[in-house]
Amino acid sequence: MEQQLETVHESHRARLRAWLETGVVQGGILGVIILNAITLGLGTSDRVQAGFGDALYVIDKTVLTIFVIELSLKFYAYGLGFFRSAWNIFDFFVVGVGLLPQTDSLSALRGLRVIRALRLLSVVPQMRAVVQALLDALPGMGAVIVMLSIVYYVFGVMATIMYGNAFDAWFGTLGRSLYSLFQIMTLESWSMGIVRPVMEEFPMAWAFFVPFIIITAFSVLNLFIGLLVNTMQSAVEEEAEAEFEKLRQLVKSETDQVDAHVIELQDEIRALREDLAKTRGDKT
Repeated sequence: MEQQLETVHESHRARLRAWLETGVVQGGILGVIILNAITLGLGTSDRVQAGFGDALYVIDKTVLTIFVIELSLKFYAYGLGFFRSAWNIFDFFVVGVGLLPQTDSLSALRGLRVIRALRLLSVVPQMRAVVQALLDALPGMGAVIVMLSIVYYVFGVMATIMYGNAFDAWFGTLGRSLYSLFQIMTLESWSMGIVRPVMEEFPMAWAFFVPFIIITAFSVLNLFIGLLVNTMQSAVEEEAEAEFEKLRQLVKSETDQVDAHVIELQDEIRALREDLAKTRGDKT
């Protein structure tokens, strides 16, 4: 009896898991997430808050209730396996923050639920390839970041020594030099904002800043793009190879079935011939 009850209970949980993973439920939850993100954004406006503050509060509480019901159903359907998914843990944390006493800082954290929309990336193959490329490129990016940090440190020390006394606001300390060099690397007002004023005091300063820009903005940063492109290409090739292998296995399976049917037909034809020959022999 207990085993039958356990079987029925597991069957209900399996049906609930299947229902939670349907497109209708997932689309509805995604719509609620987007609605919550929009209302959180509207709540930052004093004019909207003054005119529709009560409605936004009701929507916020309704959305939070839907999230709690969703997580409760998932926890019942998956049991302790609920915590094996990083997305479920993230949802549990965000909903838990939403249940805390209302303050501006904690209430805004519920907007992080919109990040769950990133689950769509695993559905679209092209987006999945991009995400996989980003993850695979992280080790190579780490090496590039270390190299870029070394370059920054060397040029930062040199800039502090050479231009720190004359331009204390930009190069007075190592931290200021690194920040100024970062602005120069981004090519944001680097010429008229920093380099040309420095060249008025030090005419040969271009010999320091131009190589820095070439090394960082045009060389090192392009390594990031190269790593992403190569890794993305590898991910796409691996996915294409996996699809080809799946297709090959499908064709092989179909071919094996056809071969099996052909062998059965041959056996039947052989049996019919033997019966026909036997019938003719009996008549003779």
